[in-house]
Amino acid sequence: MTTSGVRVRIAPSPTGEPHVGTAYIALFNYLFAKKHGGEFILRIEDTDATRSTPEFEQKVLDALKWCGLKWSEGPDVGGPYGPYRQSDRKEIYRPFVEKMVKDGHAFCCFCTPERLEKMREDQRAAGKPPKYDGLCLNLKAEEVTARMAAGEPHVVRMKIPTEGSCKFVDGVYGEVEIPWDAVDMQVLLKADGMPTYHMANVVDDHLMKITHVARGEEWLASVPKHILIYQYLGLKPPVFMHLSLMRNADKSKLSKRKNPTSISYYSALGYLPEALMNFLGLFFIQIAEGEELLTMDELAEKFDPENLSKAGAIFDIQKLDWLNGRWIREAITEESFLARVLEWASENDRLKEGLKLSRSRITKLGELPDLAGFLLKSELGLTAADFAKVKSTPEELHEILSTVQADLEKMPEWTVASIEAELRAVADRLGKKLKVVVAPLFVAVTGSSRSLPLFDSMALLGRSVVRQRLKLAIQIAASMVGPKN
Repeated sequence: MTTSGVRVRIAPSPTGEPHVGTAYIALFNYLFAKKHGGEFILRIEDTDATRSTPEFEQKVLDALKWCGLKWSEGPDVGGPYGPYRQSDRKEIYRPFVEKMVKDGHAFCCFCTPERLEKMREDQRAAGKPPKYDGLCLNLKAEEVTARMAAGEPHVVRMKIPTEGSCKFVDGVYGEVEIPWDAVDMQVLLKADGMPTYHMANVVDDHLMKITHVARGEEWLASVPKHILIYQYLGLKPPVFMHLSLMRNADKSKLSKRKNPTSISYYSALGYLPEALMNFLGLFFIQIAEGEELLTMDELAEKFDPENLSKAGAIFDIQKLDWLNGRWIREAITEESFLARVLEWASENDRLKEGLKLSRSRITKLGELPDLAGFLLKSELGLTAADFAKVKSTPEELHEILSTVQADLEKMPEWTVASIEAELRAVADRLGKKLKVVVAPLFVAVTGSSRSLPLFDSMALLGRSVVRQRLKLAIQIAASMVGPKN
C-alpha cells in the first residue's frame, strides 16, 4: 500500500446525533494520517438537504473535538481545498456531471417518483432486487432537449456496463469482484441540482487530493459505482479500505434501536474521551494482555493498517467500563480528576440550569440531590413500581411512551420550546390531556413523579440520554402489559 503524501478524510452527514461508529471511522483515519505523517481532513456531506441541519453539524464538530481528534482542514478551520461543506460546493459538481453526459457515460431520466416506486414494488413482488429498469436510457437527443426546454423535472443517472464485473483491491478485503448486473444506474444529479452522495463523494475526494478512503464495510458494494465515475472522468481513484462494522455481542449491527450509540450519550454519562478512543483504538492494533491502557500517541505508534480484522469489532460495553475505570484511577492526576468532574457536571449547563430550576422547589440545600440528582445519574434503576402513581393503564403507558419516543426522534431541534410543542402535538393526536401524557414521562426521564419541570429537564439531559431512558421505560411498560389472549 503506497503511503507517500497521505491525505485522508472523515465525511459525516449532519443528519442526527453523531454516532460512535463515526468516531470509530474517524479514529482510524486520524491514526492512519498520524502514522504516515499525512493530513486528516473533515468534510461535511450535507447533500441530503431535508435531513441535514446546522444544529447537527455543530454536534458533529463538538463530538469529534471532544474525542480529541484534530483536523488540519475543515469547515471550521478552512484550508486550500475548500469549501469543506458540500452544500457550499453545489456549483462545483455540475461540470463533472455534464462531461459524463456529453461523453455518453450518463443520461437524463424523466421518470416520476410514482413510476419509480411502482417499478420497485413490481420488482420486489417478482423476487428481484429493485434497480432502475433503463426506461430513459435510450431517449433520442431531440426528445431529451425538448423535454428539458419544457421544464420537465429530471435527474441524471450513470450508465453501467451490461456484462462482466468490477475488480478492485481493497486495503482490508484484498481482491474483490462485483458483477456489473448487481450495480444500479445510480442518480448522480438530483432534480434540484444537488449531487447525490456518490457523485459528490468522488468529485470532492479528487479535488481535495484524498489518497486513501477508509470507511465502513457497508460502502463496499458502492465501490464499483465510484470506480466507474473515476474512469468516466479520466481520474485516478484513491486506495479503498473498508472497515468491519462495529457490532453487538450477538453480532447484530450496532444501532440506536438496540443500544445507546450517540457520542453525546457516553459524554453525558461521564466516560472520558481518552477511554472511549482507547477502547475504539484497540480494534486497530495487536497487543498482549496487560497493555490495553493506551494514549492516542501510543495507539498511533502501535497502529497497523496492514493487519486489520474482517471479523467485526464487538462493542463490549463492559470492556469500555473497565477501561474507563482504569483511566479514572490510573491515567489522570487527582487535579485533573476533580476538574473533569466539574467539567462533566457543567456539560450543556445542566448543573447551573438544574440548580436554578431547583431553587423554588426546596426548603433546604440538602434536598437538592433527591430533586435534581437525575440530571447526573448514569441510570435511574426504574422498575414497574415506579409507575404505580401514574393513573394510565399499562397499555396507555406503553402507547404514550412509544409514541413520544418515535416523535422525538424526528425533531430537528432539541429545545425547551420544541419539546413542549412536540408533546402538546402528541397529546392532541392521542386525544389525551397534556398532563396525562406528561405524567409517565416524568417518571421515565427523572425517576420520580415529583421533580424539576419536564420540558427543561429533557432539554438539559439531551436527546441521546432521553432516548435511552424512554427506551428502558418502554421495556418496563411492555412487561406490565399482560400476555394477549
